[in-house]
Amino acid sequence: MMEWLSDFYNAINALEVTPVSAIFKLCLSMVLGSLIGLERKRKGQIAGLRTFALISMGATLAMLLSIYVPQEYLGLKNGDPGRIAAQVVSGIGFLGAGAIIQMRGSVRGLTTAAGIWMVATLGMAVGVGLYLVAIVATGFVLFILLWLEQFERRVHVGWQTRIISLRVSEIVEDVEEYRECLAKHHVHLNNVYLEYDYEKPETQFNLIVLVKDTIDYVALFAEMRTLHPTISVSVANQMPS
Repeated sequence: MMEWLSDFYNAINALEVTPVSAIFKLCLSMVLGSLIGLERKRKGQIAGLRTFALISMGATLAMLLSIYVPQEYLGLKNGDPGRIAAQVVSGIGFLGAGAIIQMRGSVRGLTTAAGIWMVATLGMAVGVGLYLVAIVATGFVLFILLWLEQFERRVHVGWQTRIISLRVSEIVEDVEEYRECLAKHHVHLNNVYLEYDYEKPETQFNLIVLVKDTIDYVALFAEMRTLHPTISVSVANQMPS
């Protein structure tokens, strides 16, 4: 048994690409990529377990090919992993861009895109035999994705700029009551843009505010609409066109 384990250890740590080392590296990269992908899928992201597993395995296979081709066809013991690795790093940006969703000025998916890039580098690390480094790095990634988010929520960091658009069916010339309402919900009012329509009559508010990611917009809007007859209210990351 010990002899078999010793042979297996030597096989997976050999400088040359062998069937045993290649299969082990692909399996390990699949597991590491799946762990990160599982966390992303749990958050409802577009890239999940299968995507991350395939990216990790693909990067590992690219590294194996980069080593194997010179080894077999040029008579070298070590190839030049940098050739294909450079293409993997640049090419993975295409998938990362696909994970970023932009809608009405709100950019989402940056963390998933960063995770895709990280998983690709993890796969390359496995491909060159840095097993411990890849496993430890996967643990760090999961720590960042799982625990740092909870830490941010506990210490209440993460102020964000938002634009609250409000339309009321009368002319409002004093915004102090809205300022007090926002302050009650721990929202800081930075600036106010007003547009009056005296024929209807209507007032259009664009309130530039600082909010925390824990803000309850439903409760805030419910109270704001009681101040004046409200036609509509919405929140966005950019000024409406």
